[in-house]
Amino acid sequence: MDLLDRLLGHDAGTTRLLLERCQELTDEQLDRRFDIGHRSVRATLLHMIRNVEAWADLMNGQPVRVAEDGNVAVMKARLDRAAADLARAARAVAERNGWDERFVDTLDDPPAEKSYGGAIAHAITHSMHHRAQVLYMLRKLGLENVPEGGCTELGAEK
Repeated sequence: MDLLDRLLGHDAGTTRLLLERCQELTDEQLDRRFDIGHRSVRATLLHMIRNVEAWADLMNGQPVRVAEDGNVAVMKARLDRAAADLARAARAVAERNGWDERFVDTLDDPPAEKSYGGAIAHAITHSMHHRAQVLYMLRKLGLENVPEGGCTELGAEK
């Protein structure tokens, strides 16, 4: 396993761990408003997943998929697909050493060129930033034994 595999595995795995813990929450708790992130656990998680989907689609040269809402089970399935798509794009970049190659981000207005390496780094750090917000919200909701998102060994298996 190399560092890229570890980072991508950790990123997807820690987000999935949070989603699994969110299965314990009611819809009211998932949608309770906070003064952080995208204002609720559900909205913040949906934003995180959407970000991975969009970057994966852009880097894989595919049309950006339509955003969906959903319950925790739907979000887990979306995350699994998006994380696999992002890993496929990142692995292809690594294999050709194409970190500085550019692609067009058609979601920007106007569309703008981005580097593959920068986009991959952004996708991973973006999720980490929002996981911290979700952890804060889960603690405020009284969920016990909330995992520390940055201290797991997720991504180490292979």
